[in-house]
Amino acid sequence: MSILDATFFHDETAAYAKLEAVLWPHGPECPHCGVVNEASRIAANPGKKVRNGLYRCNACKAQFTVTVGTIFESSHIPLHKWLQAAHLLNSSKKGISAKQIERILQITYKSAWFMMHRLREAMAEGALNPFGSTGGAVEADETYIGRWRRKGEDERSFQHKMKVLTLIDRETGQARSVVMGKINSVSVGRVVAKNVAREARLMTDQSAVYNDVGREMADHQAVNHSKEEYRRGDAYTNTAEGYFSIFKRGMKGVYQHCNEKHLHRYLAEFDFRYSNREALGVNDTARTERALQGAKGKRLTYRRTGSVFA
Repeated sequence: MSILDATFFHDETAAYAKLEAVLWPHGPECPHCGVVNEASRIAANPGKKVRNGLYRCNACKAQFTVTVGTIFESSHIPLHKWLQAAHLLNSSKKGISAKQIERILQITYKSAWFMMHRLREAMAEGALNPFGSTGGAVEADETYIGRWRRKGEDERSFQHKMKVLTLIDRETGQARSVVMGKINSVSVGRVVAKNVAREARLMTDQSAVYNDVGREMADHQAVNHSKEEYRRGDAYTNTAEGYFSIFKRGMKGVYQHCNEKHLHRYLAEFDFRYSNREALGVNDTARTERALQGAKGKRLTYRRTGSVFA
């Protein structure tokens, strides 16, 4: 039986029960006063309609559902469709377009686009723990998305290259990507120094932008791609190159176009799937539940995403 045959993908009551199990492992949590497992479910009375999953806190007397304070709050889209979209996004290696979500869930494109950005917000982990804190190897590499603007051409016809720096912790298999305004020794050094422990062994290509920050690490090894040197012992950036391969295929083949102001959300999506991949023992169901756990405390409004589709 397919996972999409599960009841919570088609029934609203079951969808609320599923989300409660994921977000409230210790019982209902009141978003107003923070009390846990001190709430009573409000049952429907004859002739009186009650919202799905409605609770009343016994401490502060406020009413709430599991969606309050999450990316699902105030959404007019049924929760079971949200869960379908979350599963599809987390089980698709290179992502799934808003247009495809529109067709599958039979909602408007505008709703599908906003829904996907909310789910990416949930996937943004925001972890600050430095990579390589146990002395392991950390790869750092940069890539460019889009096309160069041609001199004399209308700027509306050609995007400028968007710059991305990605770090891969080989020991944990985690990825962390940052949108860069410039690629130089100062900007790259600042990001690497903030996200990589001094005990780490930094692995890069021959780019000079890593030289200064490399001196601050326990070790810095660089391979020279211009001389067709792609590996020297455990010095290589092949893992980061593999990440970029998945990322670019998704951005070019699935999403096709991305406005720069939204690029950080797409990076959060690809980072999350990569850091919670099958090779690390995380299957599609577990990955989706981890993404749903990230929905708490994140309210993303349409105004905050911007009004330009990407």
